[in-house]
Amino acid sequence: MLARRHQPPQAITPWSARSTPPGLETHLDRLYRAAWALCGSREDAEDLVQETYARLLARPRLVRKEDDLGYLLRALRNTFLNQKRTESRRLRSGPLPDQLELVADPQAREPQAALEAGELYAAVAALPGDFRDVLVAVDITGLSYKEAARALRIREGTVMSRLYRARQQVVRRIEAGSA
Repeated sequence: MLARRHQPPQAITPWSARSTPPGLETHLDRLYRAAWALCGSREDAEDLVQETYARLLARPRLVRKEDDLGYLLRALRNTFLNQKRTESRRLRSGPLPDQLELVADPQAREPQAALEAGELYAAVAALPGDFRDVLVAVDITGLSYKEAARALRIREGTVMSRLYRARQQVVRRIEAGSA
């Protein structure tokens, strides 16, 4: 008989700190949308995605191919929570003015759509953490209920329940803002 050498399963991909993990760039848009929903601001979302990628590339790890988006979403969420904890410990400057002027984005095709998207992301960012995480995972990032449950480490039924309540809260916030 021929002796077989043990080979690692094909589903596990090692990431090295010197090279970009395979497929990492394919999830950039989804992570950006998730970050925008978490932060409520495009600029903060860009910073959050950049910080998340910097942390991911800093240390090698193993990721299963079927769970790479879930892993990236968890890493994004953890980075967001770490930033919020750090911000809460810092001294705050004076309050901002009550009314801020909106600056038009010259590259936006439809200014009204951009304004509505901003309102929507702000409403999602204002949700309690548990509801926001589920809504971001399913509606923004596009994970299935099963994938979201695995990524957030909760039951699938909990995902459906929290998603329903999160959507209701977002609709109420947007309707209250437009009234």
